[in-house]
Formats: sequence, C-alpha cells, structure tokens
Amino acid sequence: MNPLPHEAFLTALASLDGVGPGRLRWMLSHGSPEHVWERVRAGTLRGAPAHLALDTTVLRSWVSQTGSIDPADCWRRCRSLGVGVMSLGSASYPQALAEDIDPPVVLFHQGDPDLLDARRVAIVGTRRATGYGIRSAEQLGSDLADAGVVVVSGLALGIDAAAHRGALAGGSTCPGVVAVVGGGLDAPCPARNRQLARSIIERGVIFSEVPPGVPAAPWRFPVRNRVLAALADAVIVVESAGAGGSMHTVREAMSRDRPVLAVPGPIDSRASEGTNRLISEGAIPCLGVEDVFTAMGKVGPVERSVRRVGAVDPRDEPVGDAVTVLEAIGWRPVSVEEVAIRSGLDLGPLSLALGELDQAGWTTRTGGWIERRARPDGVRPTAPPGA
Repeated sequence: MNPLPHEAFLTALASLDGVGPGRLRWMLSHGSPEHVWERVRAGTLRGAPAHLALDTTVLRSWVSQTGSIDPADCWRRCRSLGVGVMSLGSASYPQALAEDIDPPVVLFHQGDPDLLDARRVAIVGTRRATGYGIRSAEQLGSDLADAGVVVVSGLALGIDAAAHRGALAGGSTCPGVVAVVGGGLDAPCPARNRQLARSIIERGVIFSEVPPGVPAAPWRFPVRNRVLAALADAVIVVESAGAGGSMHTVREAMSRDRPVLAVPGPIDSRASEGTNRLISEGAIPCLGVEDVFTAMGKVGPVERSVRRVGAVDPRDEPVGDAVTVLEAIGWRPVSVEEVAIRSGLDLGPLSLALGELDQAGWTTRTGGWIERRARPDGVRPTAPPGA
C-alpha cells in the first residue's frame, strides 16, 4: 500500500477542533505532519505559547478526537470530492501566498489555481447591500473581468456575490474568478450561493483553509480575510458599515501595502458609513476601473477596460417634468410622496413623468420605493452618482 502523503496528515491536524493557522504552525514546529499527528495521538504535544490558549483541556480533547479522525479517511474524502490539497513549500503552492507575511500552512481548493498568474483585485463589502451597492459591485466585477483582471471575493451574500456574478457575466473575456471561503469546500457557506460556487469552480477556483467535513465557525471568517487580502493586488470596498468583516480585510490589505479603494455612497446610508469613512481617512475613491488601474500603477489599461467610460447612454434623455422628477429622486430609494414634495409637482404630472422614466429605463420600482438606475445594460455614468 502506498504511504499517505504528508498533506493527508496536515488535513487531519487541521480537522481538529479550534485548529487555525497559528496553532497549526506551532504544531509543525515540532516536526513533520506525520510525527506531529503521532504526538497529538499520544498526548505528548506540549509547550504552546500563551497567546495560542492551548490548555490541558484542549490538548486532551485533541487526543480524544484522534480516535475518530483518520488521515487516510481525510485524504479519501478530499479525493472523492475533487478537492486539491496544497501545502506551504510544495511546487503547486501559489506564489502570491508563499511570499505573504502569514501564509496558510495548508490550502484546499476546487478549480484551477493557475489563474493566479493574472492580475487580481478583491471586491468586498456588506452582506446587507443596497441596490446601489449590488449594481456597483456587479459593474466593477464585469469591467475588471473585461480588462483581463481576476476578481477575488469571499462568496458571501450581498457585495461578494454581486462581484462574483459581475465577473462571471464577462463571458469569454473573463480570465477567471477566485473565491476564498471560511468553511469546508464540501459545503461552502452560505447555502444560497451554492450554485454560484459551482459556477466559480467551472470558471475559476475556490480556496479554503478548512478541510472538507469540518463545520464552519464564526472565528474562521476573519482569519479567511487575510488570505483574501494576500491574493489581491488591490482591494475595493463597495459598501460597509463602520465595523465588520470588510474593515478587517482592509486592515489586512494595509498591512501588506495593498492599495485600498472605496466606492463612495450617500452620507446618510448606514451601508456606506464604512466606505465614506475610509475615503475621509485617505482611501482612494473608486468611481470605476480607471481608478483601480491607477492605484495599482497601471497607467495604460487595455482598451476594453475603459470602453464603457464615455459610452453613449442608449436611454432617451428625460425632458420636461421628467428632468425635475429624476433630480428629485436622487440616488437613494424614495417614496412617491417624497418625490412629490421634492419636485413640487401635482400628482397628475408626477405620475406621467414617473411613467416616462420607468419606460425609458431611468428608474425602477420595488415595493413602494422608486430607485434611480445608474447603469442599465452595462452602461455607467462618467461621473459618480450624486456628482
């Protein structure tokens, strides 16, 4: 019988409760993965630094778990699921992570990791995204993919998913999509994005530090963010509250000297609180892909990356009362009553103007709210919303 590769023992070690990159790195300071596994089984692993919080209760728990975790079974599970396993120092390990200040010891993947040779930009943001944020993330993802840039995100609901969808919509121009998740690749979270995950595997790659079969835990997602930042040549925050996962990704990016860009939003929108604050503190305002290329030091992006920047808007220009109503709507969802107050129009002329704007594609309605459409059919304005 062929001996198990050392990645099988790494997978088993990473499957123990509470084992993240710091604890796994300390384990391997005691020897090879095979040797460490035997020491864990024997309960002879000792001397952990205080910051790892490895008391005797945790160590005894690991000894107990080795009775139900088998490296051979871990390896068979990865093989059967089509999950590749890369260890730090191996020939297949991504160079972008090998040179990082905090590289994963072991990395699980599905898809094609070779696309990491292209330029990569991360798009991150809140799960509770607004319509404006969703459209912005999709457009940025699409434009970057058109320019031959790999879009990186975290496969979460909201901004992450929108960025992935936008990049995948690029068709043959999309060089690939990268997702970095905080759970096992046998069941990437959240469940609502499983179909999107399958599309990413077909057109790119999904990475995780979590072995298949290990349930997701809240602490794993902030840990995941450092990998996301490490894989990116620049990080764009589309929408974010004042605190949260996106801000953690920003800190990780800054510690690696990655450019951080933020999409500006309404000053009274909680979803834009974090991005607007980032801009006030020195982050680069992101109004389109040109800003991203400038931030990365690429002065002359390929033509297709900027082809939409001066594109003629196919919509009929508003005239008469429709101009007044469109200005009254602004760039946030509003009610008909609020538009009436802002525009000063009576209900009859207001209804006619709203109908014209809806038909021409300038506005859309969801429930009782009216919202201005910034980018119908792939067209975006040459000036930022609200300028």
